[in-house]
Amino acid sequence: MAGGGILTHGGAGKDYPGNLTRYVLITCIVAAMGGLIFGYDLGISGGVTSMAPFLRKFFPSVYRKEAVDSSTNQYCKFNSQILTLFTSSLYLAALVASFFASMVTQNLGRKISMFLGGLIFLCGALLNALAQNISMLIIGRILLGIGVGFATQSVPLFVSEMAPHKYRGALNVCFQLCITVGILVANLVNYGTNMIKGNWGWRLSLGGAAVPAVLMVLSSLWVSETPNFLIGRGNYSLAKRKLQRIRGVDVDVQAEYDDLVAASEALKQVKHPWSNLKMRKHRPQLVLAILIPFFQQLTGINVVMFYAPELFKTIGFGSNASLVSSAITGGVNVAATFLSIYGTDRWGRKKLFIGGGIVMLVFQSAVAALIGTKFGFSGDATELGKSYSGVVVSCICLFVAAFACSWGPLGWLVPSEIFPLEIRSAGQSIVVAVNMLSTFVIAQGFLVALCFAKYLLFVAFAVCVLVMTLFVIFFVPETMNIPIEEISRVWRTHWYWKRYVDEDDNGARISPIEMI
Repeated sequence: MAGGGILTHGGAGKDYPGNLTRYVLITCIVAAMGGLIFGYDLGISGGVTSMAPFLRKFFPSVYRKEAVDSSTNQYCKFNSQILTLFTSSLYLAALVASFFASMVTQNLGRKISMFLGGLIFLCGALLNALAQNISMLIIGRILLGIGVGFATQSVPLFVSEMAPHKYRGALNVCFQLCITVGILVANLVNYGTNMIKGNWGWRLSLGGAAVPAVLMVLSSLWVSETPNFLIGRGNYSLAKRKLQRIRGVDVDVQAEYDDLVAASEALKQVKHPWSNLKMRKHRPQLVLAILIPFFQQLTGINVVMFYAPELFKTIGFGSNASLVSSAITGGVNVAATFLSIYGTDRWGRKKLFIGGGIVMLVFQSAVAALIGTKFGFSGDATELGKSYSGVVVSCICLFVAAFACSWGPLGWLVPSEIFPLEIRSAGQSIVVAVNMLSTFVIAQGFLVALCFAKYLLFVAFAVCVLVMTLFVIFFVPETMNIPIEEISRVWRTHWYWKRYVDEDDNGARISPIEMI
């Protein structure tokens, strides 16, 4: 296959012994709860911004426009930059916070970074629930964004370093599973609070973010620091005992321990990890760290997730019906993620990437065709049949399912496992920053683009899915069953990337014998 050069388990790389101990399983699942805060916010924002009491209080001009709008043009009905800025401002805050989180994760540890993320997110949730004016609301969103930035920077790294390489994929996907659970819970909360009399249901929705924040704070206090970080701080004996515990007390961990120490020594020689990211030998990791999260957002998935109520309203569903439909897609999102947990370490990352991309392409195209056939370029439609509505929801659900078992979890997993220790924290910050910037642009621009491009916007998303699937086929190597400290070998056997990594720092070619 083009783009080959796959290093398989038990081949040229090392095979560190280790078991999936109960301690590691519980630790990784508990740490992955950090994904709940990101998922809950993704799900809650779209629902709250569709609630009339919330709009009346904070965005009266938007509420009046919606109330008096008697046009049948479905494409432009909910176009408001002020309202989308409320939703998307969180992602700008997360983008900036990710760079500070990198320094905290590198110097103070993954555990501290997770704790700070949960605590700051908790403050933001409480401020939003008690908001009396738009300033309190925006400040709360910024705090939520900082919390998300810390969580998404530290949790994937923590799980990748704690998990045995044979199970690293499945355990890391638990982070994405928690994101999907957070989205589903948020959709259900929105449906319930929308029926509360007294115009205060939105406060319960926003304040509910405190629950996953508390869970993250508590989980960060319970988990222990990774051996990688302990070695970097000079705690060699504690690191070895910790490695023995997480791999199984009867397992000989000397080989893995020696490689972690060697990686730590290399880290100490790096004074400026951000500068090292630009080195030629790290070009493959940098390219994937930018393009994978960028492509992940260009699938259009977050349009479906945090604008689901507005999206379903746009294609003719009523208020409650749109919330129910978005809850259905949230349930599908959770269920399909279990397929990724099962298959990531059995079938490989690359097969899931490609298979999910093909299915997304089919159903994203189907959604574009359905909307284009019904609304055309005018956007005028007065009545939708039950069969039409059912087909649209089904296509969206199948699109969401394909994403949830492929680009959803793998968009976080693969970038978190491809960087060497000396630039791992900085590299993960690039991943988070690109993800959040892309999310912000899509969140801020979707309703404008929908008003301008009509159903062709979904055609554009389908084209992006095609491009990124081809990118995976040719340029993304398989990383399944490869120890995280041995991952650099995949670049040396890849048909394209080997031209970058088979040179030393001075540009001299490394002979095949030196690679062994």
